[in-house]
Parts: sequence; structure tokens; C-alpha cells
Amino acid sequence: MKAATSDYGIGVALLLASALTFSSAGLFTKGVIAGAWAVIFWRGLFAAIFTTLWTAQQGTFKENFFAMGRSGWAVGVIGAVGTACFIPAFKLTSIANVALIYAASPLIAGMLAWIFIGERASRATIIGALMAMVGVAIIVSGSVGQSNLQGDVLALIMTLVMAGVMVIYRARPETPGAGPSVMQSLFLLPPSFLLGQPLRTDAAEILILMVFGILFAIASVTLAEGAKRVPSGQTALLSSLETPLAPLLAFLVLAEVPSTATFLGGTVVILAVLMSLRS
Repeated sequence: MKAATSDYGIGVALLLASALTFSSAGLFTKGVIAGAWAVIFWRGLFAAIFTTLWTAQQGTFKENFFAMGRSGWAVGVIGAVGTACFIPAFKLTSIANVALIYAASPLIAGMLAWIFIGERASRATIIGALMAMVGVAIIVSGSVGQSNLQGDVLALIMTLVMAGVMVIYRARPETPGAGPSVMQSLFLLPPSFLLGQPLRTDAAEILILMVFGILFAIASVTLAEGAKRVPSGQTALLSSLETPLAPLLAFLVLAEVPSTATFLGGTVVILAVLMSLRS
């Protein structure tokens, strides 16, 4: 019993560490002068290297890279599109807007799974998804006519894309996680040279982006390991802490103050997520 309690405590700690790390994405992206595509290049390169070495150390390299199947390749391609929207979104709009728009992705995934693969959706999930979309609409409406509208649109595209990735994993749960994650990073390396100048990045910033990539690769591992030790409902709730943490960190470190529309829309999104989790 004591061992089980200890294992549970470790799981909670891992999930909290994962949520905190994921919530820092905006800080890393906005904390460097390098352009979005330079960030995508260096973050992806170091994340891919670390993840590949980790799978080799775990003895799962073959199953992650040679047994991806069509679903794994689909996740790699679709995930690359999501990343190509995710990083520039932080450069073009507030961290709070990106985080709160992305918070709707699990609920949107539930709706998409219901529509495309016939997965049963509870009434709470359907209502929550509709509420979340209303919240996202409120957030985006606050950017209409302003320079950050493009960033909000990119965050919305990223959210829809990543919801699609979630549906693929629901439909094909045997799809590995590490291999497609590495591939989506590698797919974006060539476009980074066409759309940015990653090799002109300052050495100090490359070091920061190396930390960014490695931390996010570790966060993915801690999320997976924590989920093994904590009930799924609590895992989802702890992981959702990323949503309020991101705007809080942005306020404390970058002095970013969310707009009124972001507060209102974000509140609707968070309430929708909590209602869904409670069910």
C-alpha cells in the first residue's frame, strides 16, 4: 500500500513537472530575438536528437521508428503542420491567447472523434466542445482589427490540427509516440532554411533553444510516465494546469496582461474543460 502511494505521488510530481514545462513554451519563444522558423529549427533538432537517444536507451527504437505505420506517418505530417503554426502564433499574439485557444483541443478532438470514427461522445463533451468554441470565438473577436489577429488564427489552426492528431491516436492506439514526434521535427528542418535563417542565430540563443527542445522532449516523457501512475481523470486535470500557468508565467516574466476578451473567452474555455473533466 505504501509503495502504491509512493508511486502515485511520483506520478503526480511528473505530471506537474510536465504541465509546468509545457506552459513555458511561450516564454522560450518570445524570450529570444530569433525568428519563429529559427526557433522551430533549433527546438526541433535538439528535441529529435534527445528523443531518439531516449528510445534507443529504452530499447524501443525499432517499435517507434520502424513500426509507425500509416497512422504514425500521418501524425508526423499533421503534427509538423501544427508546430509550424504553434511557434509563429506565440510571436504574433499573446501567450494567453495561444494557451487558452489550445485548451479547447481535447474537447474539439472529442467532437471530431464522434463525427469521423463514431466514438461515443457524452452530452458533457458535446456541450463542453460547443462552449469551448464560443470561448475561442470571444478570444479571437478581441483581436479583430488588431495586429495579433494573425497569431490567433494560427493558434486556432494549430488547435484543430492537434485535435486531429488526438483522433488518430484514438482510432489507432497502437501508433507509437516518439517516432512520429521526431519525424514532425525533422520534416520542418528543410522549410526552416527557406522561411528563416536558423544558422544566423546567436550562439547564446541556440543554447536557450537547445534547453527548450530538450525540456519539451523530457516533458513528453514525464507526461507518459506520470499517466501510467495516476488515474486518467486526474491525469487530464493535472495536465490541464498548463492552461492557467502559461498566462500566469507570461504576466510574471514578460508583463503580458491579457485583454478583456481573453479573460472572458478564456474563462468560458476553462469552465468547459473542467465540466468535461468532471463528467
